[in-house]
Amino acid sequence: MTGKSDFTEDEWVRIVRAPFVAGMAISLADPGGPIEAAKESMASIRSATNPPTREQLLAEVALDIQAQAQAHQNPLHGYKPTTAGAAPGEQVVAELREVSAMVASKATADEASAFAAWLVETAQDAANAAKEGGFMGFHAERVSARETDMIERVRDAVS
Repeated sequence: MTGKSDFTEDEWVRIVRAPFVAGMAISLADPGGPIEAAKESMASIRSATNPPTREQLLAEVALDIQAQAQAHQNPLHGYKPTTAGAAPGEQVVAELREVSAMVASKATADEASAFAAWLVETAQDAANAAKEGGFMGFHAERVSARETDMIERVRDAVS
């Protein structure tokens, strides 16, 4: 069983923020207005605090996220994709790829697989949280093509 003690402090910070980075990927893929961004952020928080399985690694990450939320700390503090070089969406996917590889190098295969699935699920939950396009909700779509593409890119990055 893998937990916080198996990672350095810097690695753990990246692991804890990874679900939020997965949600951010959706917001970057198809930016909407402030209401859509708020809905996507709330969906990311719900997903990040409720891992889909009970592996120790996921439970410890979720507990750290809950503790940060109670202390009103931002889990994304210090992380900001830059506009220099690669596009922010590419940087987010690269971050998820690196974190997933880090987890896979220290965790059991089941834990690494569950962690990867959790990141994809968080991205999917963020995409499902708000309709995109349309006018006042008419002709809007639940998940846009750009969001669907980003979910696939997240899936590829973490598998």
